Amino acid sequence: MDPTKFLNQESGKKQGKGKKQFQFKLKLNLWTIAITFFVIFFVIPGIIAAFQTLGTSSKENVTQLLSDVKGGKVDKVAVDSTKLTVTYKDGSVKFSTKEDGESFSDLLKNAGIDPSSVKYEVVDQSLPKIIGNILGIVLPILLMVGFFYFILRAQNKGAQDIFSFGRSRAKVFAKGRQSITFADVAGVDEAKKELEELVDFLKNPAKYRKIGARTPKGALLVGPSGVGKTLLAKAVAGEAGVPFFSMAGSEFMEMLVGVGASRARDLFAQAKASAPSIIFIDEIDAIGRQRGKGLMGGHDEREQTLNQILVEMDGFTPNDNVIVVAATNRGDLLDPALLRPGRFDRRIVLDMPDKEGRLAILHIHARGKKFAKGVDWSKVADRTVGFSGADLENMLNEAAIGAARGNNDQISMADLEESSTKVKLGPAKKRLQSDEDKKLTAYHEAGHAVVTHFLKYMDPVHRISIVARGMSLGHTLIPPVGDRTHETKTRLLEQIIAMLGGRAAEEVVFNEMTSGAANDIAQATKIAKAMVVEFGMGEIGPMNLGADMGMGDFGQMEWYEQAQNSQAFMEKVDAQTKKFLDAGYKAAIKLVKEKRKLLDKVSDALLEKETLDRDDFEKIVGTKYQ
Repeated sequence: MDPTKFLNQESGKKQGKGKKQFQFKLKLNLWTIAITFFVIFFVIPGIIAAFQTLGTSSKENVTQLLSDVKGGKVDKVAVDSTKLTVTYKDGSVKFSTKEDGESFSDLLKNAGIDPSSVKYEVVDQSLPKIIGNILGIVLPILLMVGFFYFILRAQNKGAQDIFSFGRSRAKVFAKGRQSITFADVAGVDEAKKELEELVDFLKNPAKYRKIGARTPKGALLVGPSGVGKTLLAKAVAGEAGVPFFSMAGSEFMEMLVGVGASRARDLFAQAKASAPSIIFIDEIDAIGRQRGKGLMGGHDEREQTLNQILVEMDGFTPNDNVIVVAATNRGDLLDPALLRPGRFDRRIVLDMPDKEGRLAILHIHARGKKFAKGVDWSKVADRTVGFSGADLENMLNEAAIGAARGNNDQISMADLEESSTKVKLGPAKKRLQSDEDKKLTAYHEAGHAVVTHFLKYMDPVHRISIVARGMSLGHTLIPPVGDRTHETKTRLLEQIIAMLGGRAAEEVVFNEMTSGAANDIAQATKIAKAMVVEFGMGEIGPMNLGADMGMGDFGQMEWYEQAQNSQAFMEKVDAQTKKFLDAGYKAAIKLVKEKRKLLDKVSDALLEKETLDRDDFEKIVGTKYQ
């Protein structure tokens, strides 16, 4: 069976299910109306009559009443329609009734009593009676009309919900609704400048049209998670004096075929009606992936949505006053038709911030927090190489939480150091370890530190600890001294040696191996293989033998090994990788044996203090040379 046809049938079933639910609700409401009608016109009057009967349960027989009148026992009688209220001379009160339409005076005459000898009064209720009769007729009708109105109103709303799948779910931010501006964004100066120009295009279009420049149709923000793509979009919303429509790529998609395209049309229609305006699509890779064979119905729906966006951005209909800003961390997956000029004219790449960028980000997120005078922000920026803007914000927040937990009024450098380690490796765990485990961990981490210290091109050791964090029982932090763009072959080989220093210390000291080196071996193997298959640093030469990414059978991005890689070549890759690892391990063993006395001292210090900073470590092994 054709999968597309099957999914279309499933969509039809879903619509049919919604229609059945609508009919069920309508029948339920009709039954509710009928029951309400019965209660108003039959049950309530019966209850009222019962209460009236209950109130007159001690009524006097009219014959007995007339007999009491003749006997002079009655003081006065109040006549209220058919109801008679009799007050006796002894102060008691009784009730009775007469026939409707018969006057009380006629009743007395028929009983042989002179009406003038009896003190009675007739209560005139002609107007209240008329009003009561009118209300008795009109009020139930009004109640029924009101009840019908609310039922039908709710029903119409439900019917509209069933057929409102195609409407845009975009959030609209008018001028003044977004407090974030470009002043709140740092570390991405080039990207910020590009977006500032887009905002200026919308604010001052005449300045650019005067010299023949056209407004860019769109800007695509590409970068890893946490670098500030969405934050930049919020800043655009705060800076632009035009309506800003924000929508996630996943919000276009539904199982119902055609819904995504309908929402795209509705979104652009709203933006054009409010032009000049900006549309922001977050995580656009959810709908903008490269088109393939599309054998699945859901996939066809995504392609239809993408096709509609392509037409809306650059089709026959002019779209000069609407700019589309999109964000993704998988720019390599997007369809080429979406990336071409005329749709996304600008491709803005955001990277991890450098030292100056980290400093600026730290100053922004430090607002509103109290820091001690000894905080060295330059040192914090050096310490956080590889941190994204989101990591830095989280680090400062964790530092503030840690300071408050310790009942401190200010955030100290120690709080920042602890929070940066926590963000990178996880919180410290007071895991109970035996003395043997502690000693193994201490020598393992000391092996990393000592080997690293005596390698010429490796950065200085920043901290060594045998306090468990995350999945590890200890850690050795070696952050880069500065932002490094290129890696040399010599430095990569030294990284392999440093990673295998822990295993080398275990073998030299205990003549044993532990499972604690598993992650070190995995990282060292990854570097060694990359040197061979990606960087061309092995004996095979400058030839990329790695995995490429291509389109799978179902239109999805898949990894596969290049067909031209013969078995013989792959064997050479494995042999060269093992050669790098073996050389690194031998070098680590040699260094550990040469520096055994220093290794013992560092291990003993770790067992005593659990954590050694750079200054404590270099007091034992000497100052790191470069």
